[in-house]
Amino acid sequence: MMLGVLKAGCAFLPLNLALPKARRDFMLSDSSAALLLLPEGQDWSTGPPKPPVLCLHPQPVALSADHSMRHPPECSDAPAYVMYTSGSTGEPKGVVTPHRGVLRLVTDTHYVNFDENQVFLHLASPAFDASTFEIWGALLNGARLVLLAPGQTSPSEIGDTIRAQRVTTMWLTAGMFHLMVDERLDDLRPLRQLIAGGDVLSPDHVFRARQALPQCRLINGYGPTENTTFSCCYTIDNDQDPSRSVPIGRPISNTTVYLLDKSLQPVPQGAVGELYTGGDGLALGYLNREALTEEQFITDPFSDVPGARLYRTGDLCRYLPDGNIEFIGRTDHQV
Repeated sequence: MMLGVLKAGCAFLPLNLALPKARRDFMLSDSSAALLLLPEGQDWSTGPPKPPVLCLHPQPVALSADHSMRHPPECSDAPAYVMYTSGSTGEPKGVVTPHRGVLRLVTDTHYVNFDENQVFLHLASPAFDASTFEIWGALLNGARLVLLAPGQTSPSEIGDTIRAQRVTTMWLTAGMFHLMVDERLDDLRPLRQLIAGGDVLSPDHVFRARQALPQCRLINGYGPTENTTFSCCYTIDNDQDPSRSVPIGRPISNTTVYLLDKSLQPVPQGAVGELYTGGDGLALGYLNREALTEEQFITDPFSDVPGARLYRTGDLCRYLPDGNIEFIGRTDHQV
């Protein structure tokens, strides 16, 4: 469905079928979606206003010889998808991500190896931006993508799939990473690249994983939805101190990161500042929320590029002596 929407020159809004009715009604109404695509036989009752529904047949369809995308390369700023935030600090917001954000995440970058030899596990919900890394990291680099059945997935199911499908690359939430280390650590041995993040990683779990998986590149991945999944990454080495917090590292390719004080001035090494991020991964803004977009996406005072902006993350961080960034906390009560 995603490929079809993008080939048609449109943007997609992934919706979780398990969402409460009130939330999915809100997202459909707020986004003004023009069409609702559903698997054949899927019943998804929504309140008015309701977009037209197109049920997709499971039978394979013949593709034309022309597989080119309708978006020409110069349209990298065209919206690719909209993903709604959790709404933990208020009403959910639709983050509009352009094509350049997806390309910046999975091409011409260095934080993991993207090539045809990788096997990615698609574990995240398509409505969660980690799926951008999983799906397009595989499809845009000639790699293989392994799909898990939708719904709640147990550590044993994840472990069995890793072993059976010889998965090499995957992303785990901090919570699932901790659980896998506690209960199914041996199942992670086939991996060659493992990114964990979305919350603070336990140094003890990281240390245990690092000792048990010497062949695996273990990475702490940090970033808000507003900057396309990852802004910074940190490859954890064998000398990681189990008593120290795990850094979030340095910005990935084509990404700008600043730690600024309340006057938008850079803070010195060791001082705490708010993390602002920009570059090619930056979202276009919040759908239908111009005032909030202007508040959160500010003009980049350090750039000579016309129209360059920064997103204020609300995350408090500091530079370590080696140049890596350490997460300290929040400016608000958001998780």
